[in-house]
Amino acid sequence: MADAGRMPLLAHLEELRGRLLRCALAVAAGAVACWILYPWILDLLLEPYCRIRDDLGGDDVREAVFGSGCELLVTDPLEPFSVRMMVAGYGGVALAMPVLLWQTWRFVVPGLYARERRWAIPFVLSGVVLFAAGCVLAYWSIPRALDFLVGIGGPDLVSVFSPARYLGFVVKMTLAFGIGFEFPLVLVFLQLIGIVTPAALRRARRYAMVGIVALVAVLTPSGDPFTLLVLSVPMLLFYELAILLGALRERRRRRAASGSGE
Repeated sequence: MADAGRMPLLAHLEELRGRLLRCALAVAAGAVACWILYPWILDLLLEPYCRIRDDLGGDDVREAVFGSGCELLVTDPLEPFSVRMMVAGYGGVALAMPVLLWQTWRFVVPGLYARERRWAIPFVLSGVVLFAAGCVLAYWSIPRALDFLVGIGGPDLVSVFSPARYLGFVVKMTLAFGIGFEFPLVLVFLQLIGIVTPAALRRARRYAMVGIVALVAVLTPSGDPFTLLVLSVPMLLFYELAILLGALRERRRRRAASGSGE
């Protein structure tokens, strides 16, 4: 272990404060960028709604209220400002994800062995790729989730979406998928620092399956079975992948130990 791993508590707290400050600055910078790019981001977020608009029913009512475009109904004069703030805030978190992952790694690296610190770049890159993959999967599933939610009420209901409710749904769904896809990274990291082992994960497999489904139900704002399935299946596969990676790592360590003993 490095000497930094035996830093006093106050030094750890001081370091934590500094890294949290860097994370906050990164999120703030990302939020400013999203505020400036808001018109483009809004068009991107409205795309799933535009895809299902013809299936919402009540064409005469919709055209009387909205016209022929993909506009949303604003019922509060403060809503456009709050929506832009929400999109900028969540977008700032998404853009700052590489910095957040890097600062997380730098905070825990003093407690790792020297040979484990070389995983810094793979850790950050894997986290960014997984987060982006989760966001892409969410964007693909949102029109299908909306189609299910709109259609389940029956043909006599006319769906009229407000910007806060619709964009909040899309943004939170995307962020939930992105965070959910960080699940294997967390499991691999916990094995790396010795908190859990592949054997322990195997024994907890049944409980993990139930826990993953429950967690997905909490994370996703829609609660529809399609979204639950779309996110739960990858997370269950990630759980098995984390066990496999942990087992391979333990095998390499045993071979290295036996080789050095010879």
